[in-house]
Amino acid sequence: MNVFPRKSSLPLAVSILVVLSVSAFADDPASHEHTTSAVTDETPFLKENDAAMAKMMSDMAVKPTGDVSRDFVEMMIPHHQGAIDMAQAYLRYGSNEQLKRIAQEIIVDQQQEIAAMRLALGDPLPPSEPAPTQVSPQNSLSSGAGMSMMPAMDPNMKMGN
Repeated sequence: MNVFPRKSSLPLAVSILVVLSVSAFADDPASHEHTTSAVTDETPFLKENDAAMAKMMSDMAVKPTGDVSRDFVEMMIPHHQGAIDMAQAYLRYGSNEQLKRIAQEIIVDQQQEIAAMRLALGDPLPPSEPAPTQVSPQNSLSSGAGMSMMPAMDPNMKMGN
């Protein structure tokens, strides 16, 4: 039985490439100089995104257990959560409706993949919560990392096949 559908391989590969590319620039403060000095409105987004990436990279550094499957999942869950956190940051500060829709899809897809990985290992799933796809800047300060304060997914959102 194949737990991971073939179609999820491409988004995972793309996510890994994006994270690796972005993390190379995130470590270089000069890469943000021209952007943050020219566009001060972007500062809260950059701070939140950088924090999400730093947490993701830290959480991905797991001590090997000797169980390749468990080690893979223990590294991939923070990677997927990092994508969720970055998508939430875009929903808070971004303005492009097409990219907001993509960010919503990233959140839902990554949550589903986290659940699939947990199930593949026989781990219990955490309690269900609404998908945090509608986020406003004022929620970002008051709700922190918790997702229960976020409104539910947009009911008009089309799901991919």
